[in-house]
Amino acid sequence: MKKFFLVSAFIIFQWSFSQQTDFLKIRKFRVAYLDDKIRETSGLSMLNGKLYTFNDSGNAPELFELDETSGNIKNTWTINAKNKDWEALTNDGTNFYIGDFGNNGGTRRDLEIYKLPFRSNEPENDSIAKISFYYPEQTEFIPQYTNNDFDAEAMIYLNGKLHLFTKEWKSKSTSHYTIDPTTSEKQKAEKVESYKTNFVVTDAAYFYKKLYLVGYTKKTEVFLNVFTETEPGIFFKETPKHYYLGSALAVGQIEGIAVNETGIYISGEKFKSRLGSAEPALYFIPKEELQD
Repeated sequence: MKKFFLVSAFIIFQWSFSQQTDFLKIRKFRVAYLDDKIRETSGLSMLNGKLYTFNDSGNAPELFELDETSGNIKNTWTINAKNKDWEALTNDGTNFYIGDFGNNGGTRRDLEIYKLPFRSNEPENDSIAKISFYYPEQTEFIPQYTNNDFDAEAMIYLNGKLHLFTKEWKSKSTSHYTIDPTTSEKQKAEKVESYKTNFVVTDAAYFYKKLYLVGYTKKTEVFLNVFTETEPGIFFKETPKHYYLGSALAVGQIEGIAVNETGIYISGEKFKSRLGSAEPALYFIPKEELQD
């Protein structure tokens, strides 16, 4: 009888999972393994039809242009800014915004975004501006590695504002904040909405009234949520499309996403655990694969 209940519970779990989740394993969509110079790719952005990325903490402050069909590095620029923990990359069509706000431990008081003018396919290093901010809800800065809700690795530019989506280790949710990119003084991030993702969000992209949030769980499961913008800058009023993309053991630690009219680019950094490892890679999912 005990065996019967265990089997029944397993079947019910599998049925429930399949009813709520579409399976879109991205391993088959791998474009290429990435150069070892970007083994810790953290963030993707499309600007003027070109694909860009960078590495996160512990690496040089460099911006890379990737060939979207081969994953090869086409250009590399050293940026005149400190890379304490770069985690997100977005743009407004003229300027890049580099999110130096990685905060796994929950102790940072120097959360910053660099505004980098990028004209004629070249960065203007002499014109970098710094945008400083804080979370007004955070009142403690005690080290709580992977047990705090004030980390962030995802950002988009929309309607004249920067939109951050937090990586909430403790709540397994994401909170949507906005920041004014024209303010030079330190500002408070304005909380707009929250959503229970049940995974930690590691990057975001926006395209044609859709918000794409990608991330993973401690069990190495990788997920993608696609939200519909129901009113300007509001995304969490409707249930998103929910995709299971595979295991980090197979596709890497997914940290970047960018979207255009042809489909979705996703990047994964090198992943290693006692269960196995995966090399850094670039993936491309044609838009037809996500159609209802």
